Amino acid sequence: MSKPVVAIPCDFRDFDGNVWHVVAHQYVRAAVEGAGVMPFLIPALESGNDIEEILDRVDGVLASGSRSNVHPALYGREAREADGPFDPGRDATSLPLIRRALDRGIPLFAICRGIQELNVALGGTLATEIQEQPGVWDHRKPDVPDLDVAYGIRQDVIVKEGSCLAPVLGAGRVRVNSLHRQAIAATAPRLAIEAVAEDGTIEAVSVIGAKAFAVGVQWHPEYWVRTDAPSAGLFRAFGDAVRAYRESKLK
Repeated sequence: MSKPVVAIPCDFRDFDGNVWHVVAHQYVRAAVEGAGVMPFLIPALESGNDIEEILDRVDGVLASGSRSNVHPALYGREAREADGPFDPGRDATSLPLIRRALDRGIPLFAICRGIQELNVALGGTLATEIQEQPGVWDHRKPDVPDLDVAYGIRQDVIVKEGSCLAPVLGAGRVRVNSLHRQAIAATAPRLAIEAVAEDGTIEAVSVIGAKAFAVGVQWHPEYWVRTDAPSAGLFRAFGDAVRAYRESKLK
C-alpha cells in the first residue's frame, strides 16, 4: 500500500525579489521519517486554494512553525509593526484548512505557529512578546548560528494527568525545545490544555471531541524526531492516526 499523504501549508516568502512557496526541511523530514507519511505542500494563496479538493486528496494535516505570525486582525486585535512579520497567504490557507480538517475528522498536528493558528481558527486569541509579561520566561529562540544549540532541549513542560498526551509523553515533566515570543492568550472554547510551562505558558492543546488525533504543541518535536523519544512519540502517534484515517477511507 502506498504511503498516506499529509498536507503541509507553505509560507509565502520573498528571496532576492523572487517569491516562493516554502516549508522548512525539518518538518518535511519529520513527516517522512517520524510519521512515515508523504508530504503534500500546499501553496500559500490568499485566494484560489480549494480546501475541500485538497482535503479530499490527503489523510492528515501538519501545520508547521514559521517566522511569521498570525495577523492580529484575525483574533480581534489591531496590528502593530512589532507583531510581525505577517503572511496573509499562510493565514488564508492554514486557518480554513484546519477548520475543515477538524470538521471532516482528518488528523491534525499543529506545531509552533501551527498551535497558534489552531487556537485562532477556533476562536481564541494570542499574546505577543510574552517575555515582557511579569513572571513569564524568555522563550525566544537563542540568537546563535548553531541550530542544534538554538533548538536545544532546555525547558520542562508539565503534561496533565489524564490528558490525551499523557499516553504518548507520560504525565508530569517532559523536557522540550520551546522557542517562541507569542503564545495562546484566551484559549479557544473547543481546546483543552494538555501541557503548560512552569511559568504558566500554554505549551500543548487538543481539540475537545475531535474525531481523530488533533493536537497542537508550542515546541519543536520535528527538529529532534530522530533522537528524542518524546519528539519521536508525537510524530509516531500522528502517523498512526493518519494511517487509521486512510484505512477507514479505503473500506
